[in-house]
Amino acid sequence: MTAKTLAPSRSLLLAFWLIGGVLLAFILLPLLQMIANQSPARLAHVAAMEDVRAAIVLSLQAAFLTAALAGILGVPLAYLLARAAFPGKGIVEAIVDLPLAIPHTVVGIALLFVFGRPGWIGASVNALTGYQFWGTLGGIIVAMLFVSVTYTVNAARVGFESVDPRLEKVARTLGAGPWSVFTRVTLPLAWRGVLTGLTLTYARSVSEFGAVIVLTYYPMTAPVKIYDLFLQFGLDDSSAMAVLFLAVALTLFIVFRYLAYGRRGAPGVRA
Repeated sequence: MTAKTLAPSRSLLLAFWLIGGVLLAFILLPLLQMIANQSPARLAHVAAMEDVRAAIVLSLQAAFLTAALAGILGVPLAYLLARAAFPGKGIVEAIVDLPLAIPHTVVGIALLFVFGRPGWIGASVNALTGYQFWGTLGGIIVAMLFVSVTYTVNAARVGFESVDPRLEKVARTLGAGPWSVFTRVTLPLAWRGVLTGLTLTYARSVSEFGAVIVLTYYPMTAPVKIYDLFLQFGLDDSSAMAVLFLAVALTLFIVFRYLAYGRRGAPGVRA
């Protein structure tokens, strides 16, 4: 029996579309209502504010750097989890997923004990180089990385697991070394999974608020600046900046997803 003969019934599809439509409406309605409440004059006024533009640029820059660092640190671990069997592997997997279960304000407080003024890394780096993580781009990246690197590791791991190990073995029998096999066989075949993880890490990083505001209130990222505008001026300016930031961040996210999946969209079950 082929996969085409197992197509779900129309009634099942209709019921699931109705249920799924409720969820889609739940996601879209607040965003569409916020956008509908904006006027061109209000958007232009907020877009002309130098600190608003600086906050948006800072968020994008920090998210890009965070995604790059997540790739450097997370992809090797993802490969180990996909290919190696070792004692305590389940514990390592749990540690990778741990940031997903921790409230982000708690993350920020915990990071202060390591990267803040009294923190052993923060104090040591400050004493040796004069650089500090609090109030700098470095602190923002640290906060973003903690809450988002899980996505890079897990997605890259799925990508590596999708690569047939026999292809790697064939390459080794043909004389390729382990590094050559990884860079010329495994990584090119798993690149969609890796890029998916980096895209999700970027998306999670650019929207981070809780951990960033505790560790590095200044300079303000876009989410922190939106919150600051809300406290000072209420919904008008803060919602206008939110729409501007949403437009920029969402556009980049769509571009990255297109690079990862092309016109096919996310991988799914094929007949």
